Amino acid sequence: MKVNVEVECSPEEARRFLGLPDVTKANEVYVEALTNAMQGAGSFDQLQELTKQIAPMGEFGLKMFQKFLESGVAMAMSGTGGPSGSKPKKDG
Repeated sequence: MKVNVEVECSPEEARRFLGLPDVTKANEVYVEALTNAMQGAGSFDQLQELTKQIAPMGEFGLKMFQKFLESGVAMAMSGTGGPSGSKPKKDG
């Protein structure tokens, strides 16, 4: 048997339902600091140095993070029960 449930809610309601912390203030501080840093970069070299500070592993780190997200999505879409790759047993 397959059951689909649709829930319509705001991002704030979803965050509360899932028990995730409210990071609004931290995000605002981060965006403001990043904006100020980008405005202070007067040349390409300064902008490149800022990029290295934000993503210390550069393109490799971003690719690794992308693969991590893709594998998580693939696991969620396949319905696997976890890292072992086993699907949950069905009753009946």
